[in-house]
Amino acid sequence: MNSKAVDFIKNFSYAITANFVSLFVSTLAILILPKLIGVEEYGYWQLYLFYSSYVGLLQFGWNDGIYLIYGGKKYKELDKGLFFSQFYMLVIFQLIIVAIIFSSSIIFVTDTKKIFVFEMTAISMLIANARYMLLFILEATNRIKKYAQITMMDRILYCCLIIAFLVFGIKDYKLMILVDLICKLMSLFYAMYSCKDMVFRRISTFYFSFKESLKNISVGIKLMLSNIASMLIIGVVRFGIEHSWDMSTFGKVSLSLSVSNFMMLFINAIGIIMYPILRRTDEKKLPSIYVTMRDFLMVILFGSLIVYFPLKVVLSAWLPKYADSLIYMALIFPMCVFEGKMALLINTYLKTLRKEKLMLKINLISLSLSVMITFVTAILFKNLNLSIASIVILLAFRCVLAEMFLSNILKISLYKDIVLELTLTLIFILAGWFINSWLAILLYTVAYILYLVIKRKDITNTIKNVRLLMSARENKEMNGKFI
Repeated sequence: MNSKAVDFIKNFSYAITANFVSLFVSTLAILILPKLIGVEEYGYWQLYLFYSSYVGLLQFGWNDGIYLIYGGKKYKELDKGLFFSQFYMLVIFQLIIVAIIFSSSIIFVTDTKKIFVFEMTAISMLIANARYMLLFILEATNRIKKYAQITMMDRILYCCLIIAFLVFGIKDYKLMILVDLICKLMSLFYAMYSCKDMVFRRISTFYFSFKESLKNISVGIKLMLSNIASMLIIGVVRFGIEHSWDMSTFGKVSLSLSVSNFMMLFINAIGIIMYPILRRTDEKKLPSIYVTMRDFLMVILFGSLIVYFPLKVVLSAWLPKYADSLIYMALIFPMCVFEGKMALLINTYLKTLRKEKLMLKINLISLSLSVMITFVTAILFKNLNLSIASIVILLAFRCVLAEMFLSNILKISLYKDIVLELTLTLIFILAGWFINSWLAILLYTVAYILYLVIKRKDITNTIKNVRLLMSARENKEMNGKFI
């Protein structure tokens, strides 16, 4: 096995370990917290997490630009003095925004609980955006081990403190938000230590590098806006649900979304290490690598949907207060298929090919459609079923649209695969929604087996290609051999 394959396996093991830790903590948050705290309290906790997921918008692409520009470079090649100045310029900028959010929330928001959520979200923004600059640098330079350690530290601390709170009977959502902030702050300190040659330098070496900042922002803002627009595709629907229904309903729907996002932890583990690798790969090999990774991924993702059926039974028994909302998992569980393909394959390839404008265009089209559908389903008709169903419809639309653009760029044909995958997704949704018995899992399993039979030749080729990749002893052996 060549050194590149060994490095890939090592980095994947670091990333997957970090994501296993995240999975465990997420399981704790999803299964334990709603069991012990009230439905409304859980709703405010989810509201904080919801708002916090958008704090990246307020760094205006600064970090994303660094990720794109320096992706594939080696850490030792970076100008440490330049990044020292960039880091503290970002911190100063974020502190100004924190002050604005605190002042605005006090003036314009009347609900004291929401004021608290807004203020804590502002603090989360300061910590998260400063930490993500360092994490993006580590990820872009392929220092995945250190990236994983920082990520795991955050989640392990969070898990320990939440367990301690629950043991002592502390169930206040405000304290749980503070725990989240403390853990993020500790992981920021560790990230700063991990990049100490970049963060801890003499103050006399600091300078306002506005030209570098503007370059990073001008490059990264398209990717940042694309990412935010991508999140808002679901976010707009959630905003609509929060506006038209109570906080308890918002919390219940958020639980179903959280469970449906489980698979994304594993997808993200691979996506983290793929970008710097693809940036260093010969562009001629990208189409064949894409087809191989795609076939491999879709078999796994569609197979994982079978987990929904026993998972729904277990969660309904464990969380009876949420049993009525878990039926919505049948509508949104397939989101992991479309989100997984977007995160690992399509977005990674578009970033590698520096197609940020195209990413933004696709996400803005999908976001516009989300706004229109949400207005009709949540505001006009106030139909919760249609609002939730629109989530997977929007994600499927975005995924198909993006893959059509990418397939034209790579000059590969994927129409038959896309039709087959949409059909299998529809069978899953119909079986999960209308059949409340073991026949549902039987129907979907039969459909999945038929999918494997139809794709058997492609799967066989994928296995051959993976073996070829892993057994190549020299990089030259890969030239012309990828099927």
